[in-house]
Amino acid sequence: MNDTPENAGGNGGDTAQQAALSINGQYIKDLSFESPNSPGILAELQNKQPDVNVNVDVQAAKMEGQPAQNMYEVVLDMRAELKLDDKVGFIVELKYAGVFTINVPEEHLGAMLLIECPRMLFPFARNIFADTTRDGGFVPLMLQPIDFAAMYQANLSRQVQEAQDIVDNLSPPAGNA
Repeated sequence: MNDTPENAGGNGGDTAQQAALSINGQYIKDLSFESPNSPGILAELQNKQPDVNVNVDVQAAKMEGQPAQNMYEVVLDMRAELKLDDKVGFIVELKYAGVFTINVPEEHLGAMLLIECPRMLFPFARNIFADTTRDGGFVPLMLQPIDFAAMYQANLSRQVQEAQDIVDNLSPPAGNA
């Protein structure tokens, strides 16, 4: 018998063992592009550097009623706004989603859903952003890679701090007895 991870546990290489993460499909859930000050702003952009603000969020939810009980929808919620002084050049909003089957221990589920899954979706969402802004008459918006692990850690730290703040507010003030 071979001592590979697939054969661990004495399953004899059973092909029924599932991958830790597989993507079942991906799709645009919502896409919006607005350019309220076109065409005038396009000429103004030739002479000035605009400000571009990009926000990215990740949501994950267990899919109910599915045959596989370990299927999740992960959504990259992305928004970018280009401004020149106080004029809006464009606003693009994208919700790009994927359906994933995840077979990992519970303690690793959060990291898989909020780091690995969005990491797989991001290149496709990035391409949609670039194509949409280009097709809207602007220079393609090429988003830099996102460190989803750092986003995940920052979110965990924020949640721990919020929980600590709640505990601190419930505790009686320290005083002299």
